Order: sequence, then C-alpha cells, then structure tokens
Amino acid sequence: MGTLKDLLTTDMRTALKARDELTTSTLRMALAAIGTAEVAGKEKRDLSDSEVLAVLTKEAKKRREAATAFGDAGRAEQAERERAEGEVLDRYLPKQLADEELAELVAEALAAGGFTERGQMGPAMKVAQAAAAGRAEGGRVAAEVRRQLGAG
Repeated sequence: MGTLKDLLTTDMRTALKARDELTTSTLRMALAAIGTAEVAGKEKRDLSDSEVLAVLTKEAKKRREAATAFGDAGRAEQAERERAEGEVLDRYLPKQLADEELAELVAEALAAGGFTERGQMGPAMKVAQAAAAGRAEGGRVAAEVRRQLGAG
C-alpha cells in the first residue's frame, strides 16, 4: 500500500468516476491543502503520512468550526455541507479518543513525566500531545492537562 496521499488521490479518482460530487470536491480540497503544505518553506518536499494527517486534522477542524458558524448564523444548508465534508475527512483520520480514554492517557503521561503543578503546563502539554498523537484535538488535550494539573 502507498502513502496516505496516494490513498486520497485514488479515492478522489474513484469518487470522480462514481460522480460523487461531495467526496470528489472534499478530497480535491484536502489534496490542495496538502500540496500547499508541500511547497511551504524553501523547497518543495513530499510530506510524511503523519504530516498529511496533521493537514487533514486541520482541515477537518476548519469544517467543524465553519459548520458551527453557519449553524449559528441560521444558514443550515451551508452548515450541513461543512458537516458532510468533515465526515468525508474523518474517514482518513485516526479514531478520536473518548473523554475517559483521554483522561487516562493524560494521567499516565503526566505521571511518567512527573508533572504535578500548573506551572509545568508547557512541558506537560508536549508530553500529553505526543501521547495523544493525533487521536485528540489540541484543545481537548490542553483542557484535560489543565484540569489534572489544577487538581494536583
């Protein structure tokens, strides 16, 4: 099997042949974002699968935020489109951790690093983010680290 980018390209072509407009346009947008990330910096380079996942995670987060904004503005049709695009992207992302799983993972990471005070938030976040490895959004991880360090 090839890279994640290859999988996205193959799936986009399949969706195009099947005339699946939503999947085609969503994957086309994701591949464009990946292409932009590849040429960012001094020279063009191929992204690793983990870097492609980071781009997809960011794009999925944009869709969720846009859906919320459209929903709050009473634009249900656009909100539903953003949600649908987010669902297409979610197929390629690792399964997100449940709140209990995240709390357990953060507790283990904090214990392993010996973090007990709120003043250690920065280093504690690095360890917790690495442990979550794309299976939880940064905001959720930060909130859980803050909660656990505040209690300690």
